[in-house]
Amino acid sequence: MTDSPAAAVFAALAANGVQARFVGGCVRDAVLGLPIGDLDVCTPARPERVMALARAAGLKVVPTGIEHGTVTVVADHVPVEVTTLRRDVETDGRRAVVAFTDDWAEDAARRDLTLNALYLDPDGTVYDPIGQGLADARAGRIRFVGNAETRIREDVLRILRFFRFWARFGREPPDPVGLAACATLADRIPSLSGERVWAELAKLLVARRAAEALGAMAESGVTDRLWPGSTDVARAVAVIGLEQSLGLQADAVRRLAAMIGGAGGAEPAASRLRLSRAEADRVRRALSVAGGPAGGDPERRARIYRTGSRAYLDARILFAAAGREPADTLVHDRDVAQEWTPPRFPIGGDDVAALGVPPGPGTGRLLRLVEDAWIADDFTGDAAACRAKLAALVDQGRQQQ
Repeated sequence: MTDSPAAAVFAALAANGVQARFVGGCVRDAVLGLPIGDLDVCTPARPERVMALARAAGLKVVPTGIEHGTVTVVADHVPVEVTTLRRDVETDGRRAVVAFTDDWAEDAARRDLTLNALYLDPDGTVYDPIGQGLADARAGRIRFVGNAETRIREDVLRILRFFRFWARFGREPPDPVGLAACATLADRIPSLSGERVWAELAKLLVARRAAEALGAMAESGVTDRLWPGSTDVARAVAVIGLEQSLGLQADAVRRLAAMIGGAGGAEPAASRLRLSRAEADRVRRALSVAGGPAGGDPERRARIYRTGSRAYLDARILFAAAGREPADTLVHDRDVAQEWTPPRFPIGGDDVAALGVPPGPGTGRLLRLVEDAWIADDFTGDAAACRAKLAALVDQGRQQQ
């Protein structure tokens, strides 16, 4: 926050008498001594004036959300979002019509949570217009600004943000007033875009207190509104515990797969959340790949070869999370999945053609038979051995004709 990019933005504004302060997450994280992510700045100056002053100082300007008063000023290749102070004129639960203001308290009053309604001068002076944000941030209290139901009706996504911020920062039990408001308005969650829901849920799922937050969401009826079909919060909580016991990095997509109630729920959930193609494919595989215990390392390697190491480990963890197997049996699965690199099948279609087999479906059938035998032999056969097996199959087929 004191580096040259931010300093350049503040200097461009201050040189013309424009006041500006850091706002929101970067202030909260600075107060808590956490690493700073995105830099957000607010000012009473209108976006047109911000752009003119920034350009006059030689800085690049991108009007990223000018209708809401936001422009991105780029200094030394670092983006700094600068937003004009605002008040809400009209809201519909998904988006707001805003009017610009020069009142810092009005801007603070429209924010979601008290710990996000903090402002910071470049000299280090913290401003807390609500009068609760600084104490709440330091105490790990997650509370809505003003009336909880009013804040949620302005933007229903704030239900998920309440639980997400509690999962990350909360040190006290969830605020009962906030919980009650989330429960009352949970039926509005389907009105949100899937992208927004998944963006919040993905962050929540890897937060420090994700398991407890999911439990509170389930009790409030929130998880039942995330996508069509059932949810399995207990299995997701179990997966969180298994990942921790195995020393695995928190994985939002694996935890999401665990939340989905069975393989049949993969498509509705992926469609509702607008998952990327890779995310949706991983969820499908995690829920469809057989996760039963392997008989030994050759079978483990065979299954990893056919499904991929990540899909194999996902399925095994979900299988254990359903209470079908002790968690300690997964340690060796983890080690094999992480340490063994599947080899490449050493022959292909050219080898079949070299034996005089005409192109067609028979080529694939022969290669699959040889590959199955190669896998059954624990991948020990080299190219010569596989070609010998292939030649034997071709001879056998000709003798049977």
